[in-house]
Amino acid sequence: MDEKQVGVLSCSGEECLGGTIARLATRKVMESLRPKNVVTLCLPLYIAGGEEERDFAKTYPVISVDACDTCCAKRATIKYSGAVKDSLVLSDILGEDVVLSKIVSARDLKEEHYKMIDQAAEEICKRVDKILAE
Repeated sequence: MDEKQVGVLSCSGEECLGGTIARLATRKVMESLRPKNVVTLCLPLYIAGGEEERDFAKTYPVISVDACDTCCAKRATIKYSGAVKDSLVLSDILGEDVVLSKIVSARDLKEEHYKMIDQAAEEICKRVDKILAE
């Protein structure tokens, strides 16, 4: 990897809108906004013992993206790989009532939800850019 890499470990909560927003925003950053610099780490695999995921997080900076203040992605990174470089809690920027609402399927998303995904992706990019500038 010639380019500087940043890992993004996002919420995997499927019971709330925030988890869906976290995953889709992370994917957008990885695939179209910062494709040469961002890789995503799989939280369920990470927790289950995925050595590649954990080793990446020990070597490269990681940003956790959590839906709520339970911070599962951040806590897993700290437990298995060390400190996160930065973290984002979507309930802080979108509101707890939004991220904890029960829309779970990407098929059910409306235009307002896509705007939230864009807002979350923008926040992730700010954190990635700050790390890349160091």
